[in-house]
Amino acid sequence: MARLSVNVNKIATLRNSRGGNNPDLIQVAKDCERFGARGITVHPRPDERHIRYQDVYDLKKIVTTEFNIEGNCQEQKFVDLVLAVKPEQVTLVPDALGQITSNHGWDTITHQQYLKDTIKIFADAGIRVSIFVDPVVEIVEAAATTGTHRIELYTEAYAHGYAANREEAIAPYVKAAEAAKRAGLGINAGHDLDLQNLKYFAENIPALDEVSIGHALISDALYYGLENTVQMYLRQLA
Repeated sequence: MARLSVNVNKIATLRNSRGGNNPDLIQVAKDCERFGARGITVHPRPDERHIRYQDVYDLKKIVTTEFNIEGNCQEQKFVDLVLAVKPEQVTLVPDALGQITSNHGWDTITHQQYLKDTIKIFADAGIRVSIFVDPVVEIVEAAATTGTHRIELYTEAYAHGYAANREEAIAPYVKAAEAAKRAGLGINAGHDLDLQNLKYFAENIPALDEVSIGHALISDALYYGLENTVQMYLRQLA
């Protein structure tokens, strides 16, 4: 069964909209773990519009499952943060400055040497590294030569195509996952996975290690409650 890592960025967004500490990000993370999540994910950005850098330090003290920090490793502040906190996993995402949300994976061919150098920094510190990639076999094969431990498949295209033709939508992800498995890479996935499309994705990617879900899960929790929602997502992965 793939691990469910809950991305708590949206909790921080809601808190920041009014100031103060409501909702309490730390308590929400504790509750997600208590409800069955097997990881907590954050994606701090330079403007700290949702997760603040201090949040990352505070979460490190209380997360008892797996702590995953996503972000743009081209920002030295992010690199320094990860090395200071030493999470179980760092996920490298090629975000542009001011980007609202992640919208593409690494070009592991063009940026091969950069990724090798950067991944080595984190790996030497004992941190598992995952890199965000599009579902393209050549990109996955090139990722395998960077020294990364895992890839994270960027699943927006799958999510958008699911309703129209789920077999067609999943096809490139199956091929990419098979390439990753052949190369000995672990497989994570994330972006726009939800209660409608998650089960089919997991069923067709049997080597899937972990999914990171935030926006959809927190949105669903407004209707179903946080505990029930976490359990609903876990059932999609069972």
